[in-house]
Amino acid sequence: MTELAAPLKGLRAVVLDTDGVITDSARVHAAAWKSAFDSFLREHPPEDPDQRRPFDADKDYLRYVDGMSRLDGAASFLASRGLRPTGTTVESVAARKEAIFVERLRQGGIPAYPGTVRLLHALIREGVPRAAASASRHAPELLERAGVSDLFDTVVDGGEVARLRLPGKPDPALFLEAARRLGSPPEHTAVVEDALAGVEAGRRGGFGLVIGVDRAAHPGAGERLRHHGADVVVRDLGDLLVEGALS
Repeated sequence: MTELAAPLKGLRAVVLDTDGVITDSARVHAAAWKSAFDSFLREHPPEDPDQRRPFDADKDYLRYVDGMSRLDGAASFLASRGLRPTGTTVESVAARKEAIFVERLRQGGIPAYPGTVRLLHALIREGVPRAAASASRHAPELLERAGVSDLFDTVVDGGEVARLRLPGKPDPALFLEAARRLGSPPEHTAVVEDALAGVEAGRRGGFGLVIGVDRAAHPGAGERLRHHGADVVVRDLGDLLVEGALS
């Protein structure tokens, strides 16, 4: 039987980001952003020709969008291309992305990562409370369609973020609210994130362990996660399990 690896021993609770950590939805988010941003750049090309290149669903997504709310992500990327759009324009681009993502989500469910599911079952066996956290309002539907919603004690999604007026990452408010609902102080709680803004939020929040997930293993990605606050970096959450001795 698998057991929790040393870094997780002694922690009272675990908070997991959703996109890219629990489900393979970061890829779908990135593709939706690419469609929305590329359309905007074609319709409103920056003055600098070098800034007119299409959105990179890998590098640009990780650098400017991943882990942020839709509005913050849209504003961040557009600013990186030398644009200073109005609030209405940012909302329009974010709404376009949202429509594309919803359409693709409804076309079929997005699976959970097998290693994450194995870790969640191990946490359940150990009696460790678990929360899913996401700035996206779609988190509950994603978890339900992936068949893992019943593996969590609580979910703090974008709807709750708006209701409670929680600031976006790298502010730790989202993770702190999840830990509060689990009844665990941050210093005894782990945060699991794949985004730079997310691991920074975990560090700012004073969490006892910040785990960075680097699934693509791009050169330097693991080091960037550590620089922003990750204590441990893994390729897959199954790496946080070890084979226990037979009883």
